[in-house]
Order: sequence, then C-alpha cells, then structure tokens
Amino acid sequence: MPAVCAGYFMVILDVTILNVAVPVIGRELQASLTGIQWITDGYTLVFAGFLLTGGALGDRLGNRRVFCWGVVVFTLSSAGCALAPDTAALVGARLAEGLGAALIVPGSLALLQQAYPAPAARSRAFGLWGSMAGIAASAGPLLGGLLVSTVGWRWVFVINLPVGAACLLLTLRYVAASPRNPGRALDWPAQCAVVAGVALLTASLNEAGRRGWSDPVVVTGLALAAVSAAAFVLRERLARSPALPLELLRSRPLAGGAVIGLLFNFAFYGMVFTASLQFQQQRGFSALETGLALFPAVAVTMFASILSGRLAARTGHRPLVVAGMLLGALGLAGWALAGTDTAYPLLALFMTAAGFGTSFALTGTTTTVMGAAPPAYGGAASALFNTTRQIGSATGVALGGSLLATAGHGTGVRISMAAGTLAYLGAAALARHAIPAGRTSTARP
Repeated sequence: MPAVCAGYFMVILDVTILNVAVPVIGRELQASLTGIQWITDGYTLVFAGFLLTGGALGDRLGNRRVFCWGVVVFTLSSAGCALAPDTAALVGARLAEGLGAALIVPGSLALLQQAYPAPAARSRAFGLWGSMAGIAASAGPLLGGLLVSTVGWRWVFVINLPVGAACLLLTLRYVAASPRNPGRALDWPAQCAVVAGVALLTASLNEAGRRGWSDPVVVTGLALAAVSAAAFVLRERLARSPALPLELLRSRPLAGGAVIGLLFNFAFYGMVFTASLQFQQQRGFSALETGLALFPAVAVTMFASILSGRLAARTGHRPLVVAGMLLGALGLAGWALAGTDTAYPLLALFMTAAGFGTSFALTGTTTTVMGAAPPAYGGAASALFNTTRQIGSATGVALGGSLLATAGHGTGVRISMAAGTLAYLGAAALARHAIPAGRTSTARP
C-alpha cells in the first residue's frame, strides 16, 4: 500500500503545490491569464483525456507495469517543468506530466482493489488512499508557498524527483505483479474521441475568459466537444472490444458515482483556484501567506477520508456521501452570500466546510464505483471515475478563471461559489439514488 499511495500522493501534490505558485510563475514568465490557466489546465486536460487509455493499458498489460511507466514519465517530465525557459515549454512539460498521471492513477486504485478483495478492508484501504490526497492537499500550498518564497517556483517541480524515485523503487520491490488480459484490445477511436472532447471543452472554457462566452470560437469549441462525446458513445456501442463497455454505464452505482466525482471536484478545485487568485491579486497575500490561508480547507481532508472509511462499516456509504456534499454546499453558499470583503476567519470556516465535505464523500464514492465493476474491468472503472473527476477539476478551474476575467473579482467570486454550491447540492441529490444503502457497496452491473 505505501508504494501505491506514494504515486497518488505525488500526482495530487503536483496539483496543490502549484496553486500558490501559479501567480508567481505567471509574473516571472510574463504569462497572460489564459497562459496561467493552461499551466494548470494543460496538466489536467491530458490527465483526464488519457485516463481511459491508462486504465485499458493496465487491464491489458498489467496494472503494476503501467503504474511504473507512469511514475517514470511523471518524474522525468517534472524535471522538464523545473528547467522550462518560458511559458510554452512549461505548458508542454505539464502536458507530459498529465500523461504520466493518467498512467499512475487508474493503476493505483486497481492495485488496491487487487490487494484488498474483502469489502470492509477495501473500504479502509480506499480511505487511506483518499487520505494521501488530503496529506498532499494540505502539504502542497504550504510547501509551495515556502519554496516559492525562498528558493523559487522551479523547486515545486524538483520536489517530485525524490518522491518519484522512491515510489518506483517501492513498487518494484513490494507490489506483486498484476494479471494481464492480452485479449483486451485498445479501442483507439474511442480514446481519440475522449481526448478530443476533453481538450475542446477545456480550451473553450479557457478562451471564454479572453474572448467572451458568445465568441464563435468558444461556441464552436463547445459544440465540437459535445460531438466528440456523442462519437465516443456511438463508438462504444459498435466496438467489439470497447474501452468502456456500456453495460458498466448502466450500473447506477458506477455511473452515478462517476458523476458525483465530477460535481464535487468541480466545486472544490474551482474554489481553491479562485481563492488562490483572489488572495494574491486582491488581498495582496504572498505565495506563502496564500498557502497558509488555504491550509484549513485542505488540512481537514486527510482526516475526513480516514473517518469516512471507518464510519462506513456502521452506517454504509450513502449517508456519508450525502452529508459531505451538503456540508460542502453550506460552505460555498456561505462564501457566495458573504462576498469577497469578508474577514478571513469566516472565509476559512467556509473553505474548511467544503474541504471536509468533499473528502468525507470521496471514500464512499470511490468504494461504490470500484465495487460495482467486474475485476477484469477494475482499471476501466478507476479510469472512468478519475476521468470525470478531472473533467470536473478542469471545468471548475477554467470557469473560475473566466468569471474573474469577465465579471471582475467581486462578482466573479460570488458566481463561482454559487456554481460550486449548486454542484454540491446536485451531487447530494444524486447520491441518494446512486449510492446503495447498507453497510457495503458491492453491487455489480
């Protein structure tokens, strides 16, 4: 477990450690707001777009092998980020990092599912897996602020090098080889449709901040993203060996859990990105001060995942997921009503509610999705769940940046937090129908 969790830790750390560094990177590299968004979203775009490919490769070639490939790609591309001379080079290296992350994450969940077949043990393992995200999320802003304020922003990428090396060595030594399924073909047309859809959606949202929502380029991009999604569904209906069998999507726990993940990532990561820019650009916080300001929201996530995993044995996952989403909605609604001039301690309370609620729901949602998938499609189920989550993150960040650019900081922050509130409420309503009642979530499609 430590080896698998270390890989996931590295992926999440790279997201949270960058949040406080992005404004500084933008100033030093003279990047536009769109360029700043691409430094963040370029990684998420490739990550989300290639997760299904990573899951299919893991099911076909063995999850441990693909996981190790991902660690190598991620670590080398982190070195490229640290050495980037300009914005274009940094965005390119971030794209490569996203590819490495897309190979790491599906394998991490599939390897845990393989190691812990019993539902109760698996729930605890997923709780610890989620707590790695909490630890990375809480350490990231502080570590990022400290590094940016002392040795410079390039060190937020250098920090990945020893973590990646340790993860690779631990995996090769302690994680058992995974079974292969050589008959599982890779559905390349479907993979291309997913990549195109995610790329078009993210690019359109990013450009909306510069061009406006009614600009023909933006409207056309969003329309083509919808066409790509339709092409993916059509391809999966016709393919002999689909990347994501549609039978899986007919499973209410699996499909519903994937949508819940999209909604809470949209709300939470949109909040973190918007808050980071608001603290630095409007309140004049330094990178380190911004990390400290965000710390309450992310520090609680490490405890919420573990607590949720333990409580699930008594209550089942449904009430925990619903409660977490309602708590997150309460936090963002409070910020939307309070506005941007509110005293920081009250904003910290709102952020903490959102952070705790999101992580509290993560364990139950993850266990539900993975428990609903046949073992042969563990990588595909993990890829689907994390694809929707990363689409949610990319959309939340892109929408937040666009709102700040078009509506101004005051109105933009209010609208962004209101949108996050609606996402949390939608996730709570969906959880009542999609998360099975009872103490375990082992439904099969």
